[in-house]
Formats: sequence, structure tokens, C-alpha cells
Amino acid sequence: MDRGRPLKFKTAAELEKKIQEYFDSCDKEKRPYTISGLAVALDTYRSLLLDYEEKEEFYYTIKKAKQKCEKYAEEMLFRGQVVAGVIFNLKNNYNWKDRQEVEHSTDKPLEIKIVDDKPTDTEF
Repeated sequence: MDRGRPLKFKTAAELEKKIQEYFDSCDKEKRPYTISGLAVALDTYRSLLLDYEEKEEFYYTIKKAKQKCEKYAEEMLFRGQVVAGVIFNLKNNYNWKDRQEVEHSTDKPLEIKIVDDKPTDTEF
């Protein structure tokens, strides 16, 4: 049994219709697709919208909308649009991460030296 406020959207179909209206308005007005913009269009909050993803009946609807927003942001990287902002958006909203790989190779064996840093009685 769910507790708290009743859901704003009763069915996934109702939510999908509103989401599509948001994307259509973005296309018409040449605005970017964003999670926050979607939340405003749905007259809710970003965090509440993302909470809907936790509900089984809305999971795929929200996942699909987020994927469309993510695709839009990712494509901005290839258009040279405010790259730092796009990267921040992808990291913050879609868990993208920077990863650096370091390869090390040598033909010499690894040598480890252990040094005792403890002072002796004679060093005082």
C-alpha cells in the first residue's frame, strides 16, 4: 500500500501522453529536451518525476523519457554546444563518469623497497 500523496498520474498512458506533449513543444519551439524542463511541463518537481521511475507501472515510461533527454544531451557534444554544461548534465542526470586508464609495462621486474622510518634511540 502506497503512503503519502496520491499520484499525479494514474496510468502510464496518461503520463506518456503528457511527456510526448512536452517533446512536441520542445521541437516546435526549438528548445532542448531536459529532465527539469519535463518536470516543469508536467507541473511537478524533478525529484518527484524521478521517483515515478521507482514505481513499476511507470518505470519504462520514465526510463524512455530520460533516454530521449540523454540522447539529446549526448548529441550536443558532437555539435560543439556548450560542452562543459552538456558534460555536467550527463554526469549529474545520467551517471556518466570520467574514467582514465593507465597502462604500465616494463621489461624490468618490479622492485619494492621497505624503509623503516621509526627513529632509533640513538637518533634523539
